Amino acid sequence: MSSLVHGPIAVDAAVAPPTINANAAITIEEGTGKILYGKDIDKLMGIASMTKMMDEYLISEAVAKGKLKWDDKVTISDYAYEVSQDRSLSNVPLRRGEEYSVEELYQAMAIYSANGAAIAIAEKIAGSEAKFVDMMNKKADELKLGEHHFVNSTGLNNADLKGKSQVGSATDENKMTARGVAKLAQHIVKDYPDVLKTSSIAKKKFREGTSDQIDMTNWNWLLPGLIYAREGVDGLKTGTTDYAGQCLTATAVQDGMRVITVLMHANGGTSDHDKTRFSETNKMLDYAFNNFKLMEVRKADAAVKETIPVDKGKEDNVSLMTKEAVKIVVPKTTTEPKLDEKVTLDKKTLDAPVKKDTKVGTMSVQLKDGDTLGYVDGKKTDTINVVTKDDVEKANWFMLMLSSIGGFFTSIWDYVADGVKGWFN
Repeated sequence: MSSLVHGPIAVDAAVAPPTINANAAITIEEGTGKILYGKDIDKLMGIASMTKMMDEYLISEAVAKGKLKWDDKVTISDYAYEVSQDRSLSNVPLRRGEEYSVEELYQAMAIYSANGAAIAIAEKIAGSEAKFVDMMNKKADELKLGEHHFVNSTGLNNADLKGKSQVGSATDENKMTARGVAKLAQHIVKDYPDVLKTSSIAKKKFREGTSDQIDMTNWNWLLPGLIYAREGVDGLKTGTTDYAGQCLTATAVQDGMRVITVLMHANGGTSDHDKTRFSETNKMLDYAFNNFKLMEVRKADAAVKETIPVDKGKEDNVSLMTKEAVKIVVPKTTTEPKLDEKVTLDKKTLDAPVKKDTKVGTMSVQLKDGDTLGYVDGKKTDTINVVTKDDVEKANWFMLMLSSIGGFFTSIWDYVADGVKGWFN
């Protein structure tokens, strides 16, 4: 795919987009997936510990399906233990063979990016990290995240895994596109919003009250209470390796609109203490919140002008409507947006009986002034379902007979009329 250029979503946006000091970046509105800013969003790049968002998704899914419980015990393997002892990496030291709850390991992973903890949970869920990596790649395909390459559960370079890497070469590292990372973040927020309860924790003690107690400070320093605090930020995940550089997926809410940003390889150094990924993310958040808003442009159950013929029904046609309210992202100065709307029907006719709220097609909605960036899932317009407005019962046998007789005589009349016309030709 070609990368998308910088640009506002519509020609009347008030301010030009910022220049972002990173190799790739994207900003989307979470609910609609509308892209507000993009730079090389389809370029495959290292993602470092942003990988752990996929871990979070799979863990949350396993809990939701009853395959895992937060209070389940996890026994620390030799592999997880050895990685956890390396304090040059993000870690909480774990004890070999000791049991920890899924919840405390999950919190260490999500808040402090603890790599040994991530491996331990991966092994708990799948039996081995290699099998968990297979789950990661399959889930990425299922969620249609685009081009991706997972080789471990941590986001570390395989060379940092103490000679125990199970997938790929010694120098392999996880990769995704900025678009794919944004889609993953969007799925997390929509499917498992409780993830934000953990990702928003600025500080927490691991194994509080024990000899293993460790103070964990979230690496996402945009969270309220930390060094670059920004109101409304509640996630999601940082990442840093030499290959991936500084990375950050952030999400924030302001004035009822949630924005997701992804920054990949911020060009300002690779130290976790460098501010570049936070300053550049702030630029994207400022641009989104200062220039755009989410506007409802159609009420729920709003009629559309199209109708569909009904075969053998008490009514010849059924009226249609949009089931959901339609919200789109518009420039903040917009009061009455001019829209392009197009209804596409799945069928030309329906067979009676017809139930109310039967999906019969879709409506695409976009600003009339145009859109340069589209949506994170590749669509160019927002699309909603069009449904039937009423029930239409099947006509009884007598009415069907009359209709058939009427059709017969109409055909006879057409035949006679055509013959009479022929006399004069």
